[in-house]
Amino acid sequence: MKIILSDRVQRINEAAMATMGKLSRELKTQGKDVVTLSLGEPDFNTPTFIKDAAKKAIDQDFSHYSPIPGFMELRQQVCYKLQRDNNLSYNPEQIVISTGAKNSIMNAIFALINPGDEVILPAPFWASYYDMILLAGGIPKIISTSINSGFKISALQLESAVSDKTKMLIFNSPNNPGGFFYNENEIDTLAEVLKRFPQLFVISDEIYEFFIYSGEKQKSFASFPDLYERIILVNGVSKSFAMTGWRIGYMAAHKDIARACDKIQGQITSGPNSIAQQAAIVALQKSPDRILEIENMRAEFKKRRDFVFAQLSEIKQFKTLLPEGAFYIFPDVSACFGTRIHGTKINNCNELAMLILNEALVSTTSGEAFGMPECLRISYANSTAELQKAMERIRKLML
Repeated sequence: MKIILSDRVQRINEAAMATMGKLSRELKTQGKDVVTLSLGEPDFNTPTFIKDAAKKAIDQDFSHYSPIPGFMELRQQVCYKLQRDNNLSYNPEQIVISTGAKNSIMNAIFALINPGDEVILPAPFWASYYDMILLAGGIPKIISTSINSGFKISALQLESAVSDKTKMLIFNSPNNPGGFFYNENEIDTLAEVLKRFPQLFVISDEIYEFFIYSGEKQKSFASFPDLYERIILVNGVSKSFAMTGWRIGYMAAHKDIARACDKIQGQITSGPNSIAQQAAIVALQKSPDRILEIENMRAEFKKRRDFVFAQLSEIKQFKTLLPEGAFYIFPDVSACFGTRIHGTKINNCNELAMLILNEALVSTTSGEAFGMPECLRISYANSTAELQKAMERIRKLML
């Protein structure tokens, strides 16, 4: 029987990270020692006090459905966190708790984007944004950057990208995959452009806000009174608290947008996991800046960043920028294109990623999925020992 799938599902691609993960697992089943640098999650365990809160929730029988937008206590805690850490004022009716930040972003896109609406994506962008827009019938409008601009867009580029069909900008800082972040002055400059286009909504993905290695803070577009009602701020506990598998994300937005996302969520996932929400309440009671386990994690990531940057900088075919945030490094590898490496001709970043996987047994992710086909994403969310092994193998392959 021939199964005819919907046009909707045929428009989208399999997640690039999932594809590389599948290939890595296949090699591992063959007994190969593959070092995984393609995953975007901390390799640390959830802090003990958060796990204890989940155990307590089990004993207290938090085993039933939660309210669709999340428990009131958690929504209040998110409001407290946003005031404490970001100096932003929200009330619980503006908050929707979801099954991960990805769920929050998809809810917001479905709530605001009609078929034919344009959504601006500064490249590099998180790979799922593009296909999420397609699922809603929107049109991704990519703003190109390069390593020479630090992968950042200018105010002129943003203004030039807006048309009468443009409905949304999806903005991610600190950035996955680029590892950069927009400082306060850069946010101020882009905000002035956004103020001139009142029809433009912004999804501000701030999931990596606590991974900025200079000690600076990420300024949010929601801090501008003229923009506040048009900003959908998305965050969660996955990265900052090493809770990727707990699947708790949240959005803060105008109450009408939050209500629409509540409606959508009620027809798809309903309320998030009750036990995980109780753990998230405890997690958000303190800023990660004041949690020793989280501070140690961030300090370790900074050490790994410095090590990986130093190693990759010695490879002449790689042009590398020191990451300012998140836990990825994103070298421009276009100098490899058209050359032979170990007898294999490399035409693009997909072929280079496959060569590194098959020959060096290190999994990375092609930049094509992130809108930057000249780059390669390398995650340093792995142990120092594994990173040392991976860098030695890549350098041996390339040098």
